[in-house]
Amino acid sequence: MLDGLASHIEHYMDLLSVRQKLVASNIANADTPGYKTRDIDFQQEFQSAIGNEPPAVIEAPGLKIKNDGNNVSMDRESRLLAENALRFQVATELMRSEIQTLRSAIQEGSGS
Repeated sequence: MLDGLASHIEHYMDLLSVRQKLVASNIANADTPGYKTRDIDFQQEFQSAIGNEPPAVIEAPGLKIKNDGNNVSMDRESRLLAENALRFQVATELMRSEIQTLRSAIQEGSGS
């Protein structure tokens, strides 16, 4: 029943969830020798939101590699966690607004 904007918000929230898991994995492996930071190309994935394919996970480019081959930047990952939380909060509010609009339309249609 929720379509249009709501389906885009849902896809956006799915991408945020995938990114949250990747960031958590990056943080968990911050001290793992040879571990390479993983991410998704968030903008590209959201813009190409056609179908239900899981987002492509990429190695985050341009990060400094430490002596042990690991390239996790805790500053970057902390920033991404905060950014992701804000984006999720905005998406949740948009979805809540869509549901409230739908609820109002149903109540008006039923004569309440």
